[in-house]
Amino acid sequence: MTDGDALEIAVPSDPLAGHAATAYFWGHVAGSGDISDDSIEVVTNDEESAQVLAAIAGGDVAHETTTREYAHDTSITRTEDEYTLSIDEGADGAGLLGRNSALSLPVDGRGNYRFGAFASYERELLRGLLEGCGTICFKSSSGTVGISFVHDDRELLEVTQELIADCPIDAPTGDLSATSSGGYWFGVDDDAVPAFGTWLYENCEETGLFAPSRRRKLERSLEQASAYDGDET
Repeated sequence: MTDGDALEIAVPSDPLAGHAATAYFWGHVAGSGDISDDSIEVVTNDEESAQVLAAIAGGDVAHETTTREYAHDTSITRTEDEYTLSIDEGADGAGLLGRNSALSLPVDGRGNYRFGAFASYERELLRGLLEGCGTICFKSSSGTVGISFVHDDRELLEVTQELIADCPIDAPTGDLSATSSGGYWFGVDDDAVPAFGTWLYENCEETGLFAPSRRRKLERSLEQASAYDGDET
C-alpha cells in the first residue's frame, strides 16, 4: 500500500476494547486531545491520520492553519495545517461513544489515562502518542535523529516512558525536563532512535493506523543520518 491508497480500517464495536485501532485512537487522544462530559476533540497535523481517527470513532474533521510557539523554545514560531476531529454526544441519548460520561472512557477522575486494555497493542498506542505529542528531528550537529515527547501532563509522559521501557526494543529515555512553555518533555536516546522508530512504524500499512507525513519525516531523518559525513553544521 502507498500513502495515497484508500484503506478500510478494521474497528471493534466497543471503543474501549483491546484492539490496534482503539489503541492508536486513545494514544492520539491522550497526546493531543481533550475529553469533556459531552465531547472529544483530537488535533493532528496530518489530514490522513485525522480521517483514520474519524473512521475509528466517528465525528467531524475541521481544517485550519495555525501559528504556534515551538515547545522547546517559545521564541520560535511555526505555521502549520491543523486538523481537529470533534466527537459529540450522540443525539439519540446514547452518550459519548456509547458511554454515560467521560469517566466511563479510559480516563479517571483526575484526567489520567488508563491504558491497560491496550497492553497487547503497545506499538499502536505508542505510535498514537508519538503522533499526538511527539517530535522527530534530524540533528545536523551530530548526524543523529531525535525523538522526543512533549506534554503539559507529567504523569502522561511518565506512563509513556514506562510503555517505551516495556517495548521489545531497547530504547532508554532521558529524564523528564521542564519546557520553556511550562510543560515537560523527554527524549529517546539518539543511539536507540533508528531501531525504535523503525519498530514503531513496521508493517503499519497493513492496518492504516499511522500518519503518512510523520512516517515520511522519520524516514527522511534516518536517511539524512545514514548519509551524514560530519561536514554539516
